[in-house]
Amino acid sequence: MSAPTVEAVRAELGKVMDPEIRRPITDLNMVRSVEVGPDGQVVVGVDLTTAGCPLKDTITRDVSAVVGALDGVAGVQVAMGVMSEEQRRELRSQLRGGVAEPVIPFAQPGSLTRVYAVTSGKGGVGKSTVTANLAAAMAADGLKVGVVDADIYGFSIPRMLGVTYPPTKVEDMILPPVAHDVKVISIGMFTQDGRPVVWRGPMLHRALQQFLADVFWGDLDVLLLDLPPGTGDIAISVAQMLPTSEILVVTTPQVAAAEVAQRAGVIAAQTQQHVVGVIENMSWIEQGGDRVEIFGSGGGARVSAELGRTLGYQVPLLAQLPIEVALREGADAGRPLVLADGGSPAVDGLREVARTLSHRARGLAGRSLGISPVGR
Repeated sequence: MSAPTVEAVRAELGKVMDPEIRRPITDLNMVRSVEVGPDGQVVVGVDLTTAGCPLKDTITRDVSAVVGALDGVAGVQVAMGVMSEEQRRELRSQLRGGVAEPVIPFAQPGSLTRVYAVTSGKGGVGKSTVTANLAAAMAADGLKVGVVDADIYGFSIPRMLGVTYPPTKVEDMILPPVAHDVKVISIGMFTQDGRPVVWRGPMLHRALQQFLADVFWGDLDVLLLDLPPGTGDIAISVAQMLPTSEILVVTTPQVAAAEVAQRAGVIAAQTQQHVVGVIENMSWIEQGGDRVEIFGSGGGARVSAELGRTLGYQVPLLAQLPIEVALREGADAGRPLVLADGGSPAVDGLREVARTLSHRARGLAGRSLGISPVGR
């Protein structure tokens, strides 16, 4: 059997996707060279974005697999290199569509990405757990999903989604890590373990701006932002930078938590954002076949009703999620429970909310309709 042609090998390499950018390595000009010997030995030269690319083993494996499957290939060798500064500049320009300065893509009139800011009044109500599981559920349904861990002081999304490697930088562009098919960025990826973040308002605003503009998100269907509890600087910055973002409120049934969560939702009246709904977490726990409401009951319904009256439109209670040990274990292990086989009341509720949010059409506010007035 004769050895394959160089063209045939390059065509197969078009099936290899960069794990971070999620585009073929041939489209990104990462394939430096292809050499095919008469004995069927193939050497593929690949230029990585950085010398310490954490996913080079993945690229090597994928290249070896697709090329090795070609008829006539006796062996595959992947020769790794590093992009030159000129190549990196060209890649950055290509990914930004030729735009020199970074912009927030989700704030552009033509953006079709649905943006949900997940907020709560108090900490400890499970907001980050809900965010991580909603993101994983949406990605499992085939959507392109990104998560911004905007809780700068209390970041926890990297652990909950099982992010195991840091972002990659291409010039001043950041390529976010991917876990469970979800692109993720967090200040926790840039800090030393155990070190607190001690920043004031302007630095928080700048960090969020960089997460939205300097990170290459690609074409997302949904972007989730895990906000810090309350109505502070980050919540206001999100409203300014992403005026079409919608708010998802997480609370517990407890009266004290519900009252504060209501305030977190009412901020939408001042920022002109839409509240898409309320999730009541920790609604009950199963003990001996009985439901024990250890945090009381009715908090979620109360927040839903009060927000509806204040904002002037219906704010639905999207789900009531029970306390489940497996949900906490999944968060600690970096494997969201919604990805497990089978179901449970919490898993079924989270999956249903994910599908509800996924299929909501984005409003027309701020979007170009592609029409022009004509004279009579």
